[in-house]
Amino acid sequence: MMTLLSLQTSAIQDIPSQDTSSWWDKPWSTGFYKQPVLESLWLGYEGLKGDQQADRRYHGGSEKAVCVYPSEHYPYWLEKLGLQDMPPGAFGENFTSVGLVETDVCIGDTYEIGEARVQVSQPRQPCWKLARRWQVKDLTAQVERTGYTGFYFRVLKHGQVQAGETFTLCERPFPEWTIALANEIMHHRRSDKDAARDLASCPLLSSSWKDSLWARGQLSAKEQEAARTLRTGL
Repeated sequence: MMTLLSLQTSAIQDIPSQDTSSWWDKPWSTGFYKQPVLESLWLGYEGLKGDQQADRRYHGGSEKAVCVYPSEHYPYWLEKLGLQDMPPGAFGENFTSVGLVETDVCIGDTYEIGEARVQVSQPRQPCWKLARRWQVKDLTAQVERTGYTGFYFRVLKHGQVQAGETFTLCERPFPEWTIALANEIMHHRRSDKDAARDLASCPLLSSSWKDSLWARGQLSAKEQEAARTLRTGL
Protein backbone atom coordinates (compact mmCIF):
# COMPACT_ATOMS: atom_id res chain seq x y z
CA MET A 1 0.00 0.00 0.00
CA MET A 2 1.47 3.35 -1.08
CA THR A 3 0.16 6.01 1.27
CA LEU A 4 0.54 9.70 2.04
CA LEU A 5 1.35 9.32 5.73
CA SER A 6 1.65 13.03 6.48
CA LEU A 7 1.29 16.32 4.62
CA GLN A 8 3.38 19.39 5.56
CA THR A 9 3.73 23.04 4.61
CA SER A 10 5.47 26.09 6.03
CA ALA A 11 5.81 29.80 5.54
CA ILE A 12 9.27 31.37 5.33
CA GLN A 13 10.73 31.92 8.79
CA ASP A 14 13.61 34.13 9.87
CA ILE A 15 15.71 32.15 12.33
CA PRO A 16 17.86 34.41 14.55
CA SER A 17 21.28 33.61 15.93
CA GLN A 18 21.42 32.21 19.45
CA ASP A 19 24.74 33.97 20.04
CA THR A 20 26.83 30.85 20.42
CA SER A 21 30.08 30.04 18.66
CA SER A 22 28.66 26.94 16.97
CA TRP A 23 29.06 26.55 13.20
CA TRP A 24 25.31 26.26 12.72
CA ASP A 25 24.39 29.32 14.77
CA LYS A 26 23.84 32.03 12.17
CA PRO A 27 20.71 33.95 11.21
CA TRP A 28 18.95 32.43 8.25
CA SER A 29 15.65 32.44 6.38
CA THR A 30 14.04 29.14 5.53
CA GLY A 31 10.85 27.29 4.70
CA PHE A 32 12.36 24.10 6.08
CA TYR A 33 10.31 23.88 9.27
CA LYS A 34 7.30 22.10 7.79
CA GLN A 35 4.21 21.55 9.95
CA PRO A 36 1.54 18.86 9.46
CA VAL A 37 -1.74 19.81 7.81
CA LEU A 38 -4.63 17.49 8.64
CA GLU A 39 -7.31 18.93 6.40
CA SER A 40 -7.54 18.63 2.63
CA LEU A 41 -5.14 21.02 0.89
CA TRP A 42 -4.91 22.41 -2.64
CA LEU A 43 -2.00 21.10 -4.68
CA GLY A 44 -1.24 23.40 -7.59
CA TYR A 45 1.38 23.28 -10.32
CA GLU A 46 3.89 25.18 -8.17
CA GLY A 47 3.17 23.22 -4.99
CA LEU A 48 0.89 23.12 -1.98
CA LYS A 49 -1.21 26.09 -0.98
CA GLY A 50 0.53 27.97 1.83
CA ASP A 51 3.95 26.39 1.28
CA GLN A 52 6.92 28.69 0.70
CA GLN A 53 10.62 28.40 -0.13
CA ALA A 54 13.18 30.99 0.91
CA ASP A 55 15.58 30.38 -1.98
CA ARG A 56 13.69 29.90 -5.22
CA ARG A 57 16.88 29.43 -7.20
CA TYR A 58 17.25 25.91 -5.83
CA HIS A 59 13.90 25.04 -4.26
CA GLY A 60 10.34 24.91 -5.54
CA GLY A 61 9.15 25.58 -9.05
CA SER A 62 7.14 23.38 -11.37
CA GLU A 63 9.69 20.54 -11.54
CA LYS A 64 10.18 20.49 -7.76
CA ALA A 65 6.63 21.27 -6.75
CA VAL A 66 6.42 18.59 -4.05
CA CYS A 67 9.28 17.22 -1.96
CA VAL A 68 8.68 13.60 -0.92
CA TYR A 69 10.53 11.68 1.81
CA PRO A 70 9.99 7.99 2.64
CA SER A 71 8.97 7.35 6.24
CA GLU A 72 10.91 4.06 6.03
CA HIS A 73 14.17 5.98 6.52
CA TYR A 74 13.26 7.67 9.79
CA PRO A 75 14.22 4.75 12.09
CA TYR A 76 17.68 4.70 10.50
CA TRP A 77 18.24 8.42 11.09
CA LEU A 78 16.94 8.30 14.66
CA GLU A 79 19.49 5.63 15.50
CA LYS A 80 22.30 7.11 13.41
CA LEU A 81 21.94 10.62 14.82
CA GLY A 82 21.07 9.56 18.35
CA LEU A 83 17.82 11.49 18.38
CA GLN A 84 14.65 10.73 20.33
CA ASP A 85 12.23 12.09 17.78
CA MET A 86 12.10 13.16 14.14
CA PRO A 87 8.50 13.97 13.24
CA PRO A 88 7.15 13.83 9.68
CA GLY A 89 8.56 16.82 7.83
CA ALA A 90 11.89 16.58 9.64
CA PHE A 91 13.68 16.46 6.29
CA GLY A 92 11.76 19.49 5.03
CA GLU A 93 9.46 17.36 2.92
CA ASN A 94 5.89 18.15 1.90
CA PHE A 95 4.84 14.51 1.58
CA THR A 96 5.97 11.87 4.06
CA SER A 97 5.21 8.63 2.27
CA VAL A 98 4.81 4.93 2.95
CA GLY A 99 5.73 2.43 0.23
CA LEU A 100 7.62 4.82 -2.05
CA VAL A 101 11.34 4.18 -1.58
CA GLU A 102 14.20 5.13 -3.88
CA THR A 103 14.92 1.57 -5.02
CA ASP A 104 11.35 1.19 -6.30
CA VAL A 105 10.38 4.66 -7.52
CA CYS A 106 11.44 5.62 -11.07
CA ILE A 107 11.87 8.84 -13.03
CA GLY A 108 8.60 9.53 -14.83
CA ASP A 109 6.43 7.42 -12.54
CA THR A 110 2.97 8.97 -12.55
CA TYR A 111 0.61 8.66 -9.60
CA GLU A 112 -2.87 9.75 -8.69
CA ILE A 113 -3.25 11.07 -5.14
CA GLY A 114 -6.57 12.55 -4.07
CA GLU A 115 -7.77 14.74 -6.95
CA ALA A 116 -4.24 15.39 -8.21
CA ARG A 117 -1.93 13.64 -10.65
CA VAL A 118 1.82 13.86 -10.00
CA GLN A 119 5.00 12.66 -11.72
CA VAL A 120 8.48 11.88 -10.41
CA SER A 121 10.95 14.42 -11.83
CA GLN A 122 14.27 13.87 -10.01
CA PRO A 123 15.94 12.75 -6.78
CA ARG A 124 16.22 15.33 -4.07
CA GLN A 125 19.64 16.87 -3.54
CA PRO A 126 19.65 18.04 0.09
CA CYS A 127 21.34 21.35 0.82
CA TRP A 128 23.14 22.83 3.82
CA LYS A 129 19.85 23.73 5.48
CA LEU A 130 19.26 20.10 6.40
CA ALA A 131 22.58 20.02 8.26
CA ARG A 132 21.88 23.32 10.00
CA ARG A 133 18.36 22.27 11.00
CA TRP A 134 19.65 19.16 12.81
CA GLN A 135 23.04 20.62 13.77
CA VAL A 136 24.93 17.74 12.13
CA LYS A 137 27.63 19.23 9.93
CA ASP A 138 27.98 16.34 7.48
CA LEU A 139 24.31 15.33 7.35
CA THR A 140 23.94 16.37 3.72
CA ALA A 141 26.89 14.16 2.78
CA GLN A 142 25.48 11.31 4.86
CA VAL A 143 22.18 11.52 3.00
CA GLU A 144 23.97 11.36 -0.35
CA ARG A 145 26.08 8.39 0.78
CA THR A 146 23.08 6.37 1.93
CA GLY A 147 20.91 7.25 -1.05
CA TYR A 148 18.10 8.08 1.37
CA THR A 149 17.41 11.33 -0.44
CA GLY A 150 13.73 11.28 -1.25
CA PHE A 151 12.58 12.77 -4.55
CA TYR A 152 10.42 15.42 -6.20
CA PHE A 153 7.05 15.44 -7.95
CA ARG A 154 5.95 17.75 -10.71
CA VAL A 155 2.18 18.27 -10.81
CA LEU A 156 0.35 17.18 -13.97
CA LYS A 157 -3.16 17.82 -12.67
CA HIS A 158 -3.99 20.05 -9.75
CA GLY A 159 -6.52 19.20 -7.04
CA GLN A 160 -7.15 18.58 -3.36
CA VAL A 161 -4.93 16.14 -1.44
CA GLN A 162 -5.05 14.95 2.15
CA ALA A 163 -2.94 12.87 4.52
CA GLY A 164 -4.05 9.24 4.64
CA GLU A 165 -4.88 9.01 0.94
CA THR A 166 -3.28 6.33 -1.20
CA PHE A 167 -1.08 6.69 -4.27
CA THR A 168 -2.16 4.86 -7.41
CA LEU A 169 0.58 4.16 -9.95
CA CYS A 170 -0.76 5.07 -13.39
CA GLU A 171 2.33 4.94 -15.61
CA ARG A 172 5.94 3.76 -15.40
CA PRO A 173 7.57 4.67 -18.71
CA PHE A 174 11.20 4.31 -17.55
CA PRO A 175 11.48 1.37 -15.13
CA GLU A 176 15.25 1.27 -15.71
CA TRP A 177 15.77 4.70 -14.13
CA THR A 178 15.10 4.26 -10.44
CA ILE A 179 15.78 7.11 -8.05
CA ALA A 180 18.44 4.91 -6.46
CA LEU A 181 20.30 4.49 -9.77
CA ALA A 182 20.01 8.19 -10.57
CA ASN A 183 21.54 8.98 -7.17
CA GLU A 184 24.33 6.49 -7.76
CA ILE A 185 25.25 8.06 -11.10
CA MET A 186 25.05 11.63 -9.78
CA HIS A 187 26.91 11.12 -6.50
CA HIS A 188 29.05 7.99 -6.77
CA ARG A 189 29.88 7.42 -10.45
CA ARG A 190 31.10 10.91 -11.21
CA SER A 191 33.64 9.79 -13.81
CA ASP A 192 31.18 7.58 -15.70
CA LYS A 193 30.38 9.90 -18.60
CA ASP A 194 28.43 7.30 -20.53
CA ALA A 195 26.08 6.77 -17.60
CA ALA A 196 25.71 10.53 -17.18
CA ARG A 197 24.72 10.95 -20.83
CA ASP A 198 22.35 8.00 -20.69
CA LEU A 199 20.54 9.36 -17.65
CA ALA A 200 20.46 12.87 -19.12
CA SER A 201 18.65 11.49 -22.17
CA CYS A 202 15.68 10.37 -20.06
CA PRO A 203 12.89 12.67 -21.36
CA LEU A 204 11.09 13.03 -18.02
CA LEU A 205 14.14 13.86 -15.92
CA SER A 206 14.10 17.46 -14.66
CA SER A 207 15.90 20.05 -16.77
CA SER A 208 18.35 20.97 -14.00
CA TRP A 209 19.54 17.37 -13.68
CA LYS A 210 19.76 17.01 -17.45
CA ASP A 211 21.95 20.12 -17.66
CA SER A 212 24.29 18.91 -14.90
CA LEU A 213 24.63 15.45 -16.35
CA TRP A 214 25.11 16.63 -19.95
CA ALA A 215 27.89 18.96 -18.80
CA ARG A 216 29.57 16.10 -16.98
CA GLY A 217 29.12 13.78 -19.93
CA GLN A 218 30.88 15.92 -22.51
CA LEU A 219 34.28 14.67 -23.55
CA SER A 220 37.22 17.06 -23.83
CA ALA A 221 38.84 17.50 -27.23
CA LYS A 222 41.71 15.25 -26.16
CA GLU A 223 39.31 12.59 -24.95
CA GLN A 224 37.29 12.79 -28.18
CA GLU A 225 40.42 12.34 -30.27
CA ALA A 226 41.51 9.35 -28.19
CA ALA A 227 38.06 7.79 -28.60
CA ARG A 228 38.17 8.43 -32.35
CA THR A 229 41.62 6.80 -32.62
CA LEU A 230 40.45 3.80 -30.66
CA ARG A 231 37.33 3.48 -32.83
CA THR A 232 38.93 4.02 -36.24
CA GLY A 233 42.53 2.98 -35.70
CA LEU A 234 43.67 6.28 -37.33
